[in-house]
Amino acid sequence: MIRRYVVLAPDAFAQSAKTAHGVIAYGSDPVVAVIDSSCAGKRVCDVVPHLARCDAPIVASLNDALPFAPSALLVGTAPIGGALGDLRSGVLAAIAAGLDIVSGLHSMLAEDEEIASAARKRGVRLYDLRAVPATPVFSGAAYDIAAPILLTVGNDCNVGKMTVSLELCSAARRAQQRWNFVPTGQTGIAIAGWGIAVDRTIADFAAGACERLVLEAAKRQPDAIVVEGQGAINHPAYAPVTLALLYGCAPDALVLVCMPHRTTINAYATPTLPYRELIRLHEALLAAVKPANVIGIALNTRGLDEGAARAEIERARAETQLPADDIVRFGADAFYAAIAGSLRKREVRSA
Repeated sequence: MIRRYVVLAPDAFAQSAKTAHGVIAYGSDPVVAVIDSSCAGKRVCDVVPHLARCDAPIVASLNDALPFAPSALLVGTAPIGGALGDLRSGVLAAIAAGLDIVSGLHSMLAEDEEIASAARKRGVRLYDLRAVPATPVFSGAAYDIAAPILLTVGNDCNVGKMTVSLELCSAARRAQQRWNFVPTGQTGIAIAGWGIAVDRTIADFAAGACERLVLEAAKRQPDAIVVEGQGAINHPAYAPVTLALLYGCAPDALVLVCMPHRTTINAYATPTLPYRELIRLHEALLAAVKPANVIGIALNTRGLDEGAARAEIERARAETQLPADDIVRFGADAFYAAIAGSLRKREVRSA
């Protein structure tokens, strides 16, 4: 079923609407309008340049979006804590207009009495992307997966771990290889149509949820499995999710995704860590369970001019002696080839 989305992202679309940005960039369902009064009158590609393929209008209200014939409203923001908050009125208005609702918030719309009742009366569907199925405790079955497993990790939240994962899978397709993307968060689930939002699982079952995902991916007999990372290992709030992924998906290798000009964890005073310290920390955590190495550095240089971006790439290469690039800005194929080559060498050594 193809949905025609109107995106709800009040006062957030330009900067912090990562669910909206991800679905526009990589989703198969079209976005026909965005609701954000602070950017009303502009188009998506004018406000977020890397979304150049989308010229959908940005409007001030739902009423302004309805002439574009949306069939569903996508909650396009992911605020800290994932609460519904001020988005409630927009969701209720969309239900009244007969639109299905797709939400990646921690607040479960299906469990909200007011919203669920309104949806039943209007005959529309609520899709909670973060709803978690029953998951088992980690079993170790992931250790027996034949395909190499690559996990993206980062120096903070919202630096591009999902984007890098998807770009690598796209580059693999161009090289006639089948790399299977594993969604672990609400935006990836909205794009791929499957997955588990690991950050909503009960702690004892989080690693098991990650294992379940890679086992499911392995059924498709891919050439490699690429797991979307979450959080950061030194994040004061979200490090437990990162650790669950490190252990639960049993990676054979890691790609470190960094925004080099971000000096502190977003919304916290905690400093981000240098490349070599991040590499050491991730590899040390995995050493006692299933050893794996960082095999590449993917940078997010958004906000830097081209000269500064290329200088950061060269610095990352020099400091780590690893392949490094901004694969969104400068293309993914060369970086993919280096990563794929490293994975193949690891397969030969372990055979």
